[in-house]
Amino acid sequence: MFNLIMRNVDWAGGAETMPIERIFEHTDDHIAALFRPNNVIDVDALIRLPTLFMQEGIRGELAYVGHLNRARIVGRDVSFDYTIEREVPALTNAYIFENRAQFHMPHDFEFSRNHWAVKDVDLYQVLLRILRAPVRQRPAVFNLPEREAVDPLQASAMMPFAGGFEAVYASIEAAARSVGMRCNRADNIWEHHAIMQDIASLIDRSRIIAVDCTGRNPNVFYEAGIAHTLGREVILITQNAEDVPFDLRHLRYIHYHNNGEGVARLQGELEARMRFILGR
Repeated sequence: MFNLIMRNVDWAGGAETMPIERIFEHTDDHIAALFRPNNVIDVDALIRLPTLFMQEGIRGELAYVGHLNRARIVGRDVSFDYTIEREVPALTNAYIFENRAQFHMPHDFEFSRNHWAVKDVDLYQVLLRILRAPVRQRPAVFNLPEREAVDPLQASAMMPFAGGFEAVYASIEAAARSVGMRCNRADNIWEHHAIMQDIASLIDRSRIIAVDCTGRNPNVFYEAGIAHTLGREVILITQNAEDVPFDLRHLRYIHYHNNGEGVARLQGELEARMRFILGR
């Protein structure tokens, strides 16, 4: 068995709460009865189960495996402390949704409601099957690890390296910092001999990627394609709406002016978008 705790948070804080009335939602009655003797929640029994911590959604949201350190009933809530097992790769909600039967999550709306369920499934057996399965075809131009290892605090910027974009990059950095993330771009890291490998690795581990379409830079468009293919959260920005590629114009983008007032406004809009993505 395992706990499935669904909240609209990014699971970076180490402590959360859940209303008592949401506990044992989407849980088989006979399983709920095991953990509610005499109609009292047995929190000591619950914390002995492995736990899947999920954020609401069915796309690129990240889910983590971990365990509960302690739990206690406080008024009408259950308060709990938790630890994420970092050696277990994070899963995307899209992947869990695709394989929801294995996790005993047959109802689509379970992915859009805060609740605490107990599933009569061996979580580690399911994960073992997932980890044994090939995750993706290996690219030939650069290398990616076989399995994803997204850093929930990593943001990145894909943009021209020209000097006129320094203030723009500073605003992206500031927006990321304001939501508790760090930001990089390929020219301020040097991990591999080939810059393309540095770029691909940075994209692969980033939770959020800001892509500046200004100037129709072909390298930036190539990097945006990698980010979209890997299912990352991409925020498009541009100084000129006509620079957004035709195939991407159905997506929302942030239009900004490259002056003091413009980049300040860009920072605010980026921060708002990042907070929405992170559920904060």
